[in-house]
Amino acid sequence: MVTNARAASPRFARALGVGSHRPGRIVSNEEICRLIDSDSAWIEARSGIVRRRFADAGETIPVMAARAAEKALSSAGLTPSDVSCVILASMSYLHQAPPAAAACAAELGAKDAAAFDIGAACAGFSHGLAVASGLVASRQCENVLVVGAERMSDIVDPRDRSTAFIFGDGAGALVVGPADEPGIARTVWGVDTEHLRAISQPASFADLKLDPQSAWPHLRMEGPEVFRWAIGRVAEVCERALNAAGVTVEDLDAFIPHQANMRIIDAAAKAMRLPPSVEVARTIRDDGNVSAASIPLALDTLLSSGRLAHGSLVLTAGFGSGLSYSAQVLTAP
Repeated sequence: MVTNARAASPRFARALGVGSHRPGRIVSNEEICRLIDSDSAWIEARSGIVRRRFADAGETIPVMAARAAEKALSSAGLTPSDVSCVILASMSYLHQAPPAAAACAAELGAKDAAAFDIGAACAGFSHGLAVASGLVASRQCENVLVVGAERMSDIVDPRDRSTAFIFGDGAGALVVGPADEPGIARTVWGVDTEHLRAISQPASFADLKLDPQSAWPHLRMEGPEVFRWAIGRVAEVCERALNAAGVTVEDLDAFIPHQANMRIIDAAAKAMRLPPSVEVARTIRDDGNVSAASIPLALDTLLSSGRLAHGSLVLTAGFGSGLSYSAQVLTAP
């Protein structure tokens, strides 16, 4: 058994800085509807989405992640050399090697940082935040970058009426560092495997190796199944996260759920009986569903717009394919 010669005082983790990157190309509902049988009014009514961003060829997942990370580090008053670890959550990275986190670290200039990817779909950022908090609190790392970065336009079929209008591209990052008091509460997380294939990639990229004429293995989603699940489970998971943090909805300043669907966000806020004083993130209107990037993008938007003060108490909740979920309470940087 390995022990320290002298017991160290307790250490906790907190969010130090946040940053985001949105691609320059804005894609309207009208543009989406050129390839599907729908209209802008229907899309907005069903999802709350008016526009989203699509990345260009040079805006790869590692590059977008690094741009968001640079802003997060600047916000925290840190440099890439201060980074101990990079955790990158994504469900749309098409390369097996090198890992997206390693490529992001290289782009960023975090030469000696540990780096690894997390694949938990739209819950990936919240999962990464839980891991980062543990790494810092256990003194295995000093400052950890948690990044969500997506090019959902690469894996969504633009002619699929059920998914084409939902997703967008972008990246968001959060720096997690040491603190004398808890700044990130215990995460409540899990996976409901009864709905394992509600959001899935039915075909494999291996099919293209066997048959180069095979169709691209696009993401598919059972929309009604996911919607019913989220309406019933998101608020319940959030209540458990509040209990784990020892706070109530009256203590919250903001609720930042994964930006999956405006109706899901509104239903969760209503089910939790959030008071009017709680700011509810609804950035899905302009960003679409950016999967693992949606929570840090929304957090950065609320802080930069002045709708949320630094040091505010925030409840976050991610949920997606698996169906995976995770929620935690944190103090905003």
